[in-house]
Amino acid sequence: MSSSALFEKHKALLDKALTAIRTRDYWSPYPESPSKRVYGEEAPADGLKAFDAMKGGAFDLPGHPGTGMRDGKERSPYGIDLGVFYPAATVDDVVSAAREALPSWRDAGVDVRTGLCMEILARINARSFEFAHTVMHTTGQSFVMAFQAGGPHAQDRALEAIAYAYSEMAAVPETVRWEKPQGKNPPLVIDKFFKVVPRGVAVVVGVATFPTWNGYPGIFASLVTGNPVIVKPHPAAILPLALTVRIARETLSEAGFDPNLVTLLVDDPDAPVAKDLCTRTEVKIVDFTGGSAFGNWLEENCRQAQVYTEKSGVNAIAIDDFADVKGMGRNLAYTFSLYSGQMCTTPQNVFIPKNGIKAGDDRLSFDDVAELLASSIEKFLGNPERAFGVLGAVQSDATVQRLENAGALGEVALESKALQHPEFPDAVVRTPTLVKIGGDRQDIYNQECFGPVAFLVATEDTADSLEKVRQSIGDNGAITAGVYSDSQDVIDQARSVCEDVGVALSVNLTGGLFVNQSAAFSDYHATGANAAANAALCDSAFVANRFRVVETRIPVTEPAAAE
Repeated sequence: MSSSALFEKHKALLDKALTAIRTRDYWSPYPESPSKRVYGEEAPADGLKAFDAMKGGAFDLPGHPGTGMRDGKERSPYGIDLGVFYPAATVDDVVSAAREALPSWRDAGVDVRTGLCMEILARINARSFEFAHTVMHTTGQSFVMAFQAGGPHAQDRALEAIAYAYSEMAAVPETVRWEKPQGKNPPLVIDKFFKVVPRGVAVVVGVATFPTWNGYPGIFASLVTGNPVIVKPHPAAILPLALTVRIARETLSEAGFDPNLVTLLVDDPDAPVAKDLCTRTEVKIVDFTGGSAFGNWLEENCRQAQVYTEKSGVNAIAIDDFADVKGMGRNLAYTFSLYSGQMCTTPQNVFIPKNGIKAGDDRLSFDDVAELLASSIEKFLGNPERAFGVLGAVQSDATVQRLENAGALGEVALESKALQHPEFPDAVVRTPTLVKIGGDRQDIYNQECFGPVAFLVATEDTADSLEKVRQSIGDNGAITAGVYSDSQDVIDQARSVCEDVGVALSVNLTGGLFVNQSAAFSDYHATGANAAANAALCDSAFVANRFRVVETRIPVTEPAAAE
């Protein structure tokens, strides 16, 4: 199929996506269930077979710049050495190749680029089971979570970025005849031509925990707007993004474009290349997800580029008088346990009045609330099958170290336990810990403690809780916040606080919706309005500055009238 025909092939889906980003209602084009009925009878077996075939071998990318292969040194949190070797490209190799590939992609036009990006996405979706295994064994997510978050949910975010970008680019007319009246004289007539042009080379710096979910918005937003993309994965989670690069390159090549529009740059923790790459004068766009220290460095030092960052923050929950404390406990038990708290949206600080709360006709002390949360987590994780399916495995040794050190920071309300995975005996599986601290311990709760650690902070009252939410998020940023209260006045105050500090708020979640989950096409992931992120996934601001408009003006000279 020609590159121009791909736009028509995917236009119906694009139109639905364009409607979805305006209505913000529930819509997801990619089924999240790992079902044979949806993806085909052979899809699960084929996905596992394809993953197994990648282990212990060379990950070939035909025509990729660089010479030789390098060991990715990836080790699954489930205890398996992946042993995959990747192209040994240098920064010079990929930057040079990207610049050479740019002109033809720029000149292809908006529709062709959009159609090709959607075709890449369709091919990725068809291999969702394969992606699930690569995400599971690099991040430590359970298989179901890896399938959903690493597959269809990541693909949703990619399509959302494509839709926003297409909407912004399509709003620019290609040509217009401009006529300005000149009184008694003939009008001034000019043909104006407007061309959407890319900013230049784009870089996506991957994260270890959600390589596709966090990586796809930047990859597809930059590519569809005409920018060649260099993908620099986190050294611990290369394979999911390498597979993405392979599919993109194959699709582009089949359509007659230079596959080096999408390249892979693999580095080693002992010899990182991200600083050198992202500060190159040729690099005009940088997308980064990860810790605040490096995210801040990129913002301060990549002056030549438009930098989009999602960094660490300190998410918060405030608990006020609330009748359905059992529903709250069940909801927060899942929230704290999901992927062992290794999500940028997981709450860390739970602010509770030191004199306790009213729970309907009952009165719960601070310690009672702590015990309720602890017992809820223990009950939730008491089912082994559910526990392993929700917790997954801990991705890094640093997270384990933070977890082990957390108990010394206060009084332990719930001790973390090590669990033995029935299928992967070397998997690092830990349950959450809850630690009680005083409201004066800003030195503890104002610092991010990424992983399955939550601090139960004793405050003077609910007003003090909300003020501490304001202060901690104002100082450190956050992606999410939550409140539990039966008082509309308290809820209104919480909304005001969260609007002031630019963080999304969830109110009284007791059912199947959780504060650390967000839905593409409806929820804005991060706001770009606090220190945790300078961009939102996804809105117009995330895509519009990835391209510019260059204008050509040509006066129209009418032929002289015949005598």
